[in-house]
Amino acid sequence: MESERKSHVKRNTKETQIEVDLNVDGSGVYTINTGIPFFNHLLEIFSKHSRFDLVLHAEGDIEVDFHHLVEDTGIALGEAFSTAVGTKGGISRFAWSYVPLDETLARVCVDLSGRPFIHYQVPIEQPMIVHFDASLIEDFFRAFAHSAALTLHVDLIRGTNAHHIVEAVFKAFSRALFDASEVVYSLDEIPSTKGVL
Repeated sequence: MESERKSHVKRNTKETQIEVDLNVDGSGVYTINTGIPFFNHLLEIFSKHSRFDLVLHAEGDIEVDFHHLVEDTGIALGEAFSTAVGTKGGISRFAWSYVPLDETLARVCVDLSGRPFIHYQVPIEQPMIVHFDASLIEDFFRAFAHSAALTLHVDLIRGTNAHHIVEAVFKAFSRALFDASEVVYSLDEIPSTKGVL
């Protein structure tokens, strides 16, 4: 690796203020504060298992609803990832990960295609985890996929516990993103017959 792939992103709206520093060639070191404890936990999982260094601070109208902050964090983090990987020269591009967590098994497949698309099939019968609605996670991933311009398939193979399901999905996503963004070829080689991603 000639230099670390890093990015800095700020996103400010009337509803949220988000700042992200991301190093794709890191070791999984993180400092995260969103004001939503369970969401912090998921983003810490993301950093740890992707081995991306992440500093993320987010504020927003969480007294109204968590939706704005969760979705806008997905947008900002997706933009930070896209900026950090740059031209995608030498990357693996495709990756997938299966992650078990007790009774749960999750699968995530990614293609750093330059084309935003998401399939999200993660049914959760009782989505409330303390005060966090696990159905918001689909909004996070949809925002990330569109902002990062990647193809993302997220499937719950089995599982009943909402906490286990969401954690397994985040771990699988993190591992797949790490593998897809890993540089395995010459940096001037774009893994596409188009010559661009």
